[in-house]
Amino acid sequence: MDLIVHDLTKRYKDKLAVDGITLRLNEGINGLLGANGAGKTTLMRMLCGILKPTAGSIALDGVDVSSEDYRAVLGYLPQDFGYYPDFTGLDFLLYLAALKGLSRPHARRKSAELLELVSLQDVGKKKIKTYSGGMKQRLGIAQALLNDPRLLVVDEPTAGLDPKERVRFRNLIAGLGKDTIVLLSTHIVSDVEKIADHMLMMSEGKIILNEPWDKGRTDLEQLYMKEFGGETE
Repeated sequence: MDLIVHDLTKRYKDKLAVDGITLRLNEGINGLLGANGAGKTTLMRMLCGILKPTAGSIALDGVDVSSEDYRAVLGYLPQDFGYYPDFTGLDFLLYLAALKGLSRPHARRKSAELLELVSLQDVGKKKIKTYSGGMKQRLGIAQALLNDPRLLVVDEPTAGLDPKERVRFRNLIAGLGKDTIVLLSTHIVSDVEKIADHMLMMSEGKIILNEPWDKGRTDLEQLYMKEFGGETE
């Protein structure tokens, strides 16, 4: 399975947010590191078909990003995903499953499985407004997995979480890359250095690092600090 990005560009008037990126991503956890403003979210929104590129192409196993077939195998957790605070976690998943075209029996079975996967089975019938930030993010992953995606795009998932929830979320993501292309965007080195199979680093709209990643390496923080000097954990 291949996600192929060729010469992808996004320009906003005088600002070049994404500058001619070419990539090939495969199954596994693909970490995307970069400081805030590096262009990560713009890139990911184009990969999800939310933004139209100024130039370039995106295809998953030859299926173009603009097609329904591409969207049918896409899961997306944006940095701030929308939810209905008075819905229970279970009702929220059932609602989104209906929008994705799942039958009622399939939706109920899948929602129950996913609540257990993200350790929310005990609070599935409680309203989302009672959830902590980490619980909401775990619910966000559950909704992104409803359609058994082949491509899962996750944008800054641990922003605002406490260290314990950050580790819990990271461990959850680590288990998802066996049969799925996972692209995890973050500006926090510790989110990806121990779970990524492939590492990307982005600066000023360009990919400046693109290589397989050895989880035993210990120099990612130094590489990141050299480029950005920003937050690492």
